[in-house]
Amino acid sequence: MANATAYDNGKGSAYPLTKMNFLVTVASVAGTAAFSEVSGVEASVDVIEFRQGNSGSLAPVKIPGLVKHGNVTLKMGYILDSAFKEWIKECVSEIRGQIPRNDVTIELIDINSGAPSALVTSAVGTRQWTLTNAWVTKYNAPDLDAKTSDVAIESVEIAYEELVIPN
Repeated sequence: MANATAYDNGKGSAYPLTKMNFLVTVASVAGTAAFSEVSGVEASVDVIEFRQGNSGSLAPVKIPGLVKHGNVTLKMGYILDSAFKEWIKECVSEIRGQIPRNDVTIELIDINSGAPSALVTSAVGTRQWTLTNAWVTKYNAPDLDAKTSDVAIESVEIAYEELVIPN
């Protein structure tokens, strides 16, 4: 695995990391599914405007408020069975106990020195986004069409409480 810094392209500047190789792992779920797309990792801070009545300025002061996160969407080729699919079923089943929450790690794999020589199965780098206390809120089955030869793609939407952003 390459180190965490971008590589020099011989002209004094560094190549940025590409977004085509990544790994998603779910804590306490043995094995993971391979995903073709991850989208929606985001955080925003509400802006609270406040002005005291005796302020010398007519403009309000802006104060940071609550931090909010959007849901993350994961897309994967349809697979018959996996521990990840069991987690999905536990979260969106009509009959369930407590929703199983897990930490989800999304790692961007640095391939600037060349493609990985083997399947990457565990997160080892520092380019990781961690979604804490995540659970599946939505599942979409693949669209079916007998006239195409496309891969059957499933998608899941994941809600989470906190985002840990890489350096």
